[in-house]
Amino acid sequence: MPANILGERFSITSFGESHGKCIGTIVDGCPAGLKLDESDIQPLLNLRRPGQSVITTQRKETDQVSILSGVFRGYTTGAPICLIIWNTDSDSRSYDEIKNTPRPGHSDYPAYLKYGGFADYRGSGRFSGRLTATLVMGGAVALKILSKYLNIEIISYTQAIGNIICNTDNISFDELSRKRYSNDVRCPDHEIAIKMKEDILVARKAGDSLGGIIECTTKGIPPGLGEPIFESIESELSKGLFSIPAVKGVEFGSGFIGSSLKGSQNNDIFYIEKSSGKILTLTNNSGGILGGITNGMPLKIRIAFKPAASISMSQKTVNIEKGVETDLHVKGRHDPCVVPRAPPVVDSIVGIVLLDHCIKCNLIPPVLKELHSN
Repeated sequence: MPANILGERFSITSFGESHGKCIGTIVDGCPAGLKLDESDIQPLLNLRRPGQSVITTQRKETDQVSILSGVFRGYTTGAPICLIIWNTDSDSRSYDEIKNTPRPGHSDYPAYLKYGGFADYRGSGRFSGRLTATLVMGGAVALKILSKYLNIEIISYTQAIGNIICNTDNISFDELSRKRYSNDVRCPDHEIAIKMKEDILVARKAGDSLGGIIECTTKGIPPGLGEPIFESIESELSKGLFSIPAVKGVEFGSGFIGSSLKGSQNNDIFYIEKSSGKILTLTNNSGGILGGITNGMPLKIRIAFKPAASISMSQKTVNIEKGVETDLHVKGRHDPCVVPRAPPVVDSIVGIVLLDHCIKCNLIPPVLKELHSN
């Protein structure tokens, strides 16, 4: 499958560069009959866009989405949906200055080697976090279908920034959903959020950056999604999540901590819920997945983001044109921490993958007739 496509039955194709004319997404496989316009997509993009607070890049992009195809008289037609955002505030001058001095921790050097020096280096080109907007555009469509048709709700939030960690074990799904966007860092605990923001500002003042962890919880997932062995739901979700720039780790359920437990501690005991007759588990160390297939429990994922590579403090690098070592001073507008802008991106990736598998399992029809007003 081409490298810029995610999904099979429901897929997105990402295109564009950070400082190019535009960025966009082509959504293919969306059922016909879904009521859709820009207002269904823009709110999620607004949660991701730059320049929202002092802890994000100050690049001013409105990220206004336009639907170019695939929608007629307010409803999807079943044809590919082309979604586009025009870049309006790119400034490439600082990148011209460092085009021959790759930034430590960034994609500059491997991209130079892979594409023979032809890659668009402005704003990191195809490797920029700006391209996550293309994921969000497609994700917004997927999230609307999942919520309206299957009552699947996906929420992502900041669990950790640097060494500051929010314990979400005893916070209900509804409270997590209600509070996650109540502050700049997108953490559901207000007091912890204050500490996280303070640490980001300290790092920014020092010309440095911080990483962190996004936790994603999804409820309402039916059992049976996922295909053994190479299309397990964990495999598919991991592929999508690792496509987000700066992601360096993905774990499900008890994850790495589970590796230190005994089987008697990590196993989730089955029981029958009296009110519904459903078979559930007392704990959810599996994260809602067993054998690569959803088991009906909430999906729990944690995603680790590395510190942003573009920092303003002096670093050592090489000049690939002259073949000498040199000092590097990165200028421009960069996020001191990418985590606060990541929740809508994670929501989108999880939504795209889950909808793709729901369609594979025939849980979503090819025509959404009951949504049509005629």
